[in-house]
Amino acid sequence: MGSAIARHLTMENCDVITIDRAQVDLRRQSETEDWMAQSKPDALFLAAATVGGIHANYTRPAEFLCDNLAIETNIIEGARRSGVEKRMFMGSACIYPRLAEQPMVEDALLTSPLEPTNEAYSVAKIAAIKLCSSYRRQYGC
Repeated sequence: MGSAIARHLTMENCDVITIDRAQVDLRRQSETEDWMAQSKPDALFLAAATVGGIHANYTRPAEFLCDNLAIETNIIEGARRSGVEKRMFMGSACIYPRLAEQPMVEDALLTSPLEPTNEAYSVAKIAAIKLCSSYRRQYGC
């Protein structure tokens, strides 16, 4: 998703700043905040995540939950501290209940159990959505 957003913004003549996981470990708060303060983006599209298929999600739930909570928290707080004006967090279809009516509607969020095979990833994504709405309410961003 991130590379598709970057391609689209590039076609719109935006200056696109990306970060590779080899350059900055977004799970580390100080590295993330240092990079954000240095690059000073005007807008942020948060699509970074530890991802994998069903087997990876099911066999490494602690890693998926821990990594993604850290990435999301570090980027969202780093953006606030650096004064990033516009922010967009990317969710995922997996945040909706396993048996959500089709087509899914936003109001279906948290109405019944998640798919067990990717529950940890889904919980991290939902936590970030709640974090974003809390930042909006508390900080106006």
